Amino acid sequence: MERRATMVKDLTAGQVVPLLLRFALPLFVSNALQAVYNVVDMVVVGNYIGKAGMSAVSIGGDLLHLLTFVAMGFCSAGQVIIARAVGEQRPEDIQKTIGTMFSFLLSVSAGIALVCFLLRNSLLSWLNTPAAARDYAMDYLVTCVCGLVFIYGYNIVSAILRGMGDSKRPFLFIAIAAILNMILDVLFVKYFHMEVFGAALATVIGQGVSFLASLVYLYRRRESFGFDFKARSFRIDKAAFRRLVALGVPMAIQAAAVNLSKIVLMSWINLFDVTYSALAGIFNKLNTMCGVISQSFTTAGSTMVGQNLGARKYKRVNQTLLTILIIGMGFGTLFSAVMLLWPAGVYGMFTPDPDVLAVAAVLTVPVILNFYGAATRSPSFSLINGSGRPRLNLAVAIIDGVISRIGLAALFGFALHWDCFGFWMGDALAGFMPLVIGGVFYLSGRWKNKE
Repeated sequence: MERRATMVKDLTAGQVVPLLLRFALPLFVSNALQAVYNVVDMVVVGNYIGKAGMSAVSIGGDLLHLLTFVAMGFCSAGQVIIARAVGEQRPEDIQKTIGTMFSFLLSVSAGIALVCFLLRNSLLSWLNTPAAARDYAMDYLVTCVCGLVFIYGYNIVSAILRGMGDSKRPFLFIAIAAILNMILDVLFVKYFHMEVFGAALATVIGQGVSFLASLVYLYRRRESFGFDFKARSFRIDKAAFRRLVALGVPMAIQAAAVNLSKIVLMSWINLFDVTYSALAGIFNKLNTMCGVISQSFTTAGSTMVGQNLGARKYKRVNQTLLTILIIGMGFGTLFSAVMLLWPAGVYGMFTPDPDVLAVAAVLTVPVILNFYGAATRSPSFSLINGSGRPRLNLAVAIIDGVISRIGLAALFGFALHWDCFGFWMGDALAGFMPLVIGGVFYLSGRWKNKE
């Protein structure tokens, strides 16, 4: 295992809190940059194009998130598999998992992109896209679909590095994408007048450069972890593929279910008018921003839990989960205070449109609930993902993504006639379901046993 020294970080020794914070900090900055450059699209378009452009970015962005469900699920699974292989000192499994991930996921991304391009008109129709935003939404969707392979590629490399305990390099690569995207956003939209197409093109270019930079880094350090990047190394290994599928399918379904439910909610919101469609974009971006802390500690926590479960260090798992919960609740309280004390400033940074700002206060309560929901999801998913329980991930997917989110939104929005406020409240309350499922799993003690 000499070759592990330069690429693999052991998270099973040392003080838990400093180790977790050091690992999570680059992830936090990375996710923050990613959230910022996602928000920049909305801010630039909102200020220079208007609510029709905001609606288009919201619709196109939701569709794009749905299309990445395979990457999110299988890359998270690959990260956990690699982390446990590190803890159990099985370098051959690491190498086989890497080659299998690259071949399988890049092929899937190309297939999804082709299908979505062929169905582009139907997709926008199914979403009840407002007429005023349809052309803009088409530009955004088609452009981003063409760059889907870059999103998948970056997530593969990041999963490999994070599973080995390296969170700094993924941060550097996303920083490249974020800075480039922000510069090109303003350049294309404000100065070149490329409208929504310019915002989408800026995103794709940023993602492409980030993926290529991360791939070059991995290639130059290939000897450090035994993956030589030769054609034979990309052969899909049957055993590695079975492990990846066993854990990745439930995780992918989980990601797809949550994103699909948000698509359903978006289609209901679009039944009203373009103002509420634009407002939905603000709601989604605020949720993205509040999820920065949660996603960072979920990723770090999953790796730490995975490695420590592999090493059978259960006390460290408990310390990791408690630390993540305390930090998440603290930030949730801070963000909630900002929303309550300065709502006009928060909503005003997205758009000057008076129609949108006049009804923006309807978002405040659902957004605050999402802050606390994100805080509780982080330790729950750290345990669920880190323990590698595919059936539990599937249960979360069905209960959180389908039954709770769509069911509560329909109840509040249609049955109780709360309209869009009800849809957003249903979305927010469903976010607490992972806490319920994860809490029961934790109390059962079954996470200590390898499935």
